[in-house]
Amino acid sequence: MAAIELRPLPVTQDPVRRLAQLIAGLALYGTSMAMQIRATLGLNPWDVLHEGLTEQTGLGFGLITAITGVVVLLLWIPLRQRPGVGTVANVLVIAVTVDVALALVPAPDGLAARIALMTAGIVLNGLASAAYVGARLGPGPRDGLMTGLAARTGRSLRLVRTGIEVTVLAAGWLLGGTVGVGTVLYALAIGPLTQAFLPHLVVGARRQ
Repeated sequence: MAAIELRPLPVTQDPVRRLAQLIAGLALYGTSMAMQIRATLGLNPWDVLHEGLTEQTGLGFGLITAITGVVVLLLWIPLRQRPGVGTVANVLVIAVTVDVALALVPAPDGLAARIALMTAGIVLNGLASAAYVGARLGPGPRDGLMTGLAARTGRSLRLVRTGIEVTVLAAGWLLGGTVGVGTVLYALAIGPLTQAFLPHLVVGARRQ
């Protein structure tokens, strides 16, 4: 499959459609996180890492999340990634949306309902990731790492995203983070899902 151009476009190019897609994608991402949390079948790999670091350092979960984000942004420098509107919005919109969704989404009763909620959350997460990355207003810290590595190595987003998720998952587990079946499924599925949705959502897509 040909590579898809994902570098940020000028904000003035089709701003209404792109801003709407960015905000919708981030809101759906926060909702998908809440769905996975309510399913109680395992955290996503990054949150496994955050929990593991919290256990090892004694620092709060939110502070660890912020520190991890800063470290990931520093990794952008050798990858020549540049932050954009989407990078800032990523932090703000997801933080608000996940709390709202947690207040609205009830914890399901029964294993079948939990599995269904977990699966829907993972699929929605892949769609949401493709939507806000495809808006080309600047990816979030972790997605910028994904797109930067894909661009520098010439590997597919599917392979790079899966590699990152599995690496983070392993590190978080070794540090004492909680791993469940949902964690493993997310790590294996999120790359292919994002890759599948992305061609339909990239603004000004140009295959190389």
